[in-house]
Amino acid sequence: MNWFERVREAIRKEEPIALATVIRGPEAWLGAKWIIEPDGDGWGKVHPELDRRVRELAHRYLTIGHSGTALLPTPEGEVEVYIETYVPAPLLIIVGGTHIGIALASIAKILGWRVYLVDPRRTFATPERFPHVDRLIHAWPDEVLPDLITPQTAVAVLTHDPKLDDPAVIAALQSPAFYVGALGSRKTNARRLERLRRKGIPEHVLARLHAPIGLDIGARTPEEIALSIMAEIVAEQSRLRQAARAAVPEEARP
Repeated sequence: MNWFERVREAIRKEEPIALATVIRGPEAWLGAKWIIEPDGDGWGKVHPELDRRVRELAHRYLTIGHSGTALLPTPEGEVEVYIETYVPAPLLIIVGGTHIGIALASIAKILGWRVYLVDPRRTFATPERFPHVDRLIHAWPDEVLPDLITPQTAVAVLTHDPKLDDPAVIAALQSPAFYVGALGSRKTNARRLERLRRKGIPEHVLARLHAPIGLDIGARTPEEIALSIMAEIVAEQSRLRQAARAAVPEEARP
């Protein structure tokens, strides 16, 4: 598979990917290309130091959803590289076909997100109840989440049933999802955390969990709770983007 085929495949699968090209520098390097995956790995070799810098910068560009040029120093002189990123709409995975889930799916679609609903209970997860979602997945969450989640994924666990919630939370916390939240009161969450500790989940992994889910805005109705959840997800997304932007060298910042 060549670079063009790999980029085309990523776009078809809605996977983030970056293509970097040398547009100014030593003649032997002009036109050289790299493909960079979301985890920082990729194809392409020009010079070890330049390869490293391009991969690091492309990874940050993928995080903030930016394409642009950057001037990068090398032992052979300054090199200008154009980094083009493809970043699909972020993905929200809702676990649980609840009333809150219905409202949350609607809000997320208004904001331009892709939305998947995961629930093995076909009575709850129906097209009639969830007309806005991109995919209805009738399966146990822990069986499908590892194959669905990318670093651009947020997971909201909303079933109120430990038989569904706990496996979903464990799978999501052990994934690259940038946000994992679970519904429940503080007492419910304390009991959940104790169950997960007994299953051997380390404290630093549990610390990733947003629970009770959502910003504290005094929400009461399903729609208000959904709004608080989406607000917290967007806030976390913005925080990570700002951190990634700050890590980009000043001369390469968008």
